[in-house]
Amino acid sequence: MDLLPEWRRLLKHAWSIRLNILAGFFAGMEIALPIIDQWVSIPRGLFAALSGLTTMASTIARLVAQRSLSAPPKGYQNADQ
Repeated sequence: MDLLPEWRRLLKHAWSIRLNILAGFFAGMEIALPIIDQWVSIPRGLFAALSGLTTMASTIARLVAQRSLSAPPKGYQNADQ
């Protein structure tokens, strides 16, 4: 497995990455819900639903061209060429 040449740029700018991180946060909050429930009343399954929605959004974001990432990085050569 090889990293993409501009993986740092993707990590900073790709919405799919940002949304996956947010989905991970929501999944963690669902696990922490029994502890949080002492202070705040949150419906069970809310964070799981939010995690699922952000995961679907990240899949869509992965397929949509993003202006900041549309241009091929400097020195990038397509493996198909």
